[in-house]
Amino acid sequence: MSKLKNLEDLFEHELKDLYSAEKQLIEALPKMAKKANDPQLKQAFEKHLQETENQKERLDQIFGILNLSPGRLKCKAMEGLIEEGEDMIDENATPETKDAGLIASAQRIEHYEISGYGTAAHFAQRLEKKDVFKLLEQSLAEEQKTDTLLNDLAKSYINLKAMAGSSKTT
Repeated sequence: MSKLKNLEDLFEHELKDLYSAEKQLIEALPKMAKKANDPQLKQAFEKHLQETENQKERLDQIFGILNLSPGRLKCKAMEGLIEEGEDMIDENATPETKDAGLIASAQRIEHYEISGYGTAAHFAQRLEKKDVFKLLEQSLAEEQKTDTLLNDLAKSYINLKAMAGSSKTT
């Protein structure tokens, strides 16, 4: 790994990390959608899969604008977050509790992506890469919207259904 000497190098590193994260998430989201019990949650995962594919395409566009290659960097944070999500998929839980757990796992992923896109967008702005900044801001807005949707689903009824399930005796 080469030494990061300046903000430009760090920016490139952040973009490569985001690219790896999105590629990993494209593989993970269909599994989460398949295991979701609630139809609205399933739909949210499926919609976010489409957004994630678009975000990866935006990153491809950014690499083209910057004349860079995404390289082979592996986002270890996303790898760990997805692993935790897969652990939730494999949990022996009621469908309602599993849905609440899937939302918790997905929101951890969203928060990581929000942080990554927010940081990269700030770097792009500082480096005066206006076209790149706009593309990153678009992905950031989508990530924030998805996080809000998941939060609304959890708070409006999915967590309540999981609570009701926990009061039942087996």
